[in-house]
This record gives sequence, structure tokens and C-alpha cells, in this order.
Amino acid sequence: QQKPNMPVLEMDYKSLTSPLGIVRFFEIFLACTAFSLVAHVNAYSGAYGTWCMFTWCFFFIVSFLIVVLELTGLNKKVPISWDDFTSTMAMLATLMMLTASIIYPVYFLNGPKHPYRAAATAMSVLCFVAYAVEVGLTRAKPGEISGFLSTMPGLLKVLEAFVACIIFTLLDDRHLYAANAGRQWCMAVYCFCFIITLLIILLTIGRLLSHVPFPLEKFLIGYNALAVLMYLSAAIVWPIFCFDKNYGNPKPQSCNPGCEWSNLLAATFLTYFNLMVYIVDLIYSTKLVFFQT
Repeated sequence: QQKPNMPVLEMDYKSLTSPLGIVRFFEIFLACTAFSLVAHVNAYSGAYGTWCMFTWCFFFIVSFLIVVLELTGLNKKVPISWDDFTSTMAMLATLMMLTASIIYPVYFLNGPKHPYRAAATAMSVLCFVAYAVEVGLTRAKPGEISGFLSTMPGLLKVLEAFVACIIFTLLDDRHLYAANAGRQWCMAVYCFCFIITLLIILLTIGRLLSHVPFPLEKFLIGYNALAVLMYLSAAIVWPIFCFDKNYGNPKPQSCNPGCEWSNLLAATFLTYFNLMVYIVDLIYSTKLVFFQT
């Protein structure tokens, strides 16, 4: 009876000493230190505390697995686009670490055992910097052949999807999107653009974009143009149906962070922010297709 072939390990020790490998060691150390300090004094609770703890733990595990897979050479046997996967994870980690580094000190810095909380905040900020450095190291340079998600349009796709997720989180509380037809239209815009953007990311990582029956570059330009128009409509409609005296809600006298009015205001700013991101994405995509030399 013939034994099944076992994967052969091709050890790549240079992956540990390269600038990218060193940065990933810092990411692992800083994320581990952050969640260990917080867990030691149990200085997290509720949705925001869980979000921060999940961010530190999840990307500690992801970065550790990436280092191990690249060290053993098993990353070459994984049936995905490895460069696109690592670029996506680095960009997503940068955004989530930035969010955690803002949320944690706002809600948890003051309290018992303050030095532990302050140290965890510092570790989180440094971890954000480390992941931002990784994004800079893995970003495709002009004229360089690399995966789509390591280019500027690819990184912007991750940012667009992340911002949409934050909008969903803000509006899902008390179903703020269902108050009237205007808000429902805006929610449809957020959902449609998020789904298409997420599909582009997943198809890229899964190496399936080459199988689509149309020119990808021109599709991206058309989709980005459509997304800009849809977000532009949301940027006009959303404030009217949230803050106009005939359709929206006046600001209450006492409105703490997380109240209905502040969530609507935050969603408004994020709508305008994502509109700007889609505009930049459209400009970059058009430049790559029509003005590339």
C-alpha cells in the first residue's frame, strides 16, 4: 500500500531576517502584550472591550500563522494568492488596530490599575504602527508586478469594505436605518457597494478573477463610477432624512457617545469619507488603465 505524499517543508530562514519578517515579529509581540495586559486585570467589557480584545487576539494568531507558513514554505502550497492575502490582512489589521487604539483609551483608560490600561494602549498604538509599516513594505511599487490587493486600488477596496462595516455597526443598533424610505435607500447603497467590494477581494485572494468573462480593469472602472454616484446620492439623502426637522430627529439635550443621534452623525461622516475613498479609487483605477506608461 502506497503511503500518501506528505508535504515537503522547504525552510526559508531568510523570511525571519528580512525587514518584513522583523516587522511581523514586532506585530506578534505587541499584539500579544496588549491583550495579555488587558486580560491580566480584566480591563475590558461590553461590545467595545470585546472588539478590542478580538482585534489583538485575532491578528496575533494571523501574523503568527503567516510567519510559520512562510518559514516552512507551506505558503507556496496554499491554493490562494498569498501576496494578496497577506496584503489584505496587513491593511485590515492596520485599520482595526487604529480603531482599537482609539476606542480602548476612550472607554477603558480611566479605571482601576491604570498603568496596565495605559501600557496596553501604548502597545496597541505601536502595533498599529507596525502593521502600517507592513502595508508600506508590501505595497506594489510603480512598474512592479504584484497582486492586485497590494496596489493602491486594492488597498482602497479593503478600506471601503471596512468603513462600510463600521456604518453597519452604527446603524444596526435600534435599526436606525429603517426609520424612513430615505434611510432605507442609503442602507441599500451601503450594502450593494459592500457586497461587490467584498466579492472583488475574495475573488482576488482565491485566484478566480482570471475566470470572469469580461475585462476586469474596465469592470472596476465602471463599478467605481457607479459606487461614486450611489454614495453621492447617499451623501445627499442621508443628512436630510436624519437631521431635517421634517424627517429626522433633533439632537437631544443629553447625548452621550453611542446615543441614537451621535450614531447617525457618525454614519454621516463615514458616508462622506467613503465617498472620497471611492472617488480616489476611481481616479487610480482610471489612471492604471488609460494612462499607464
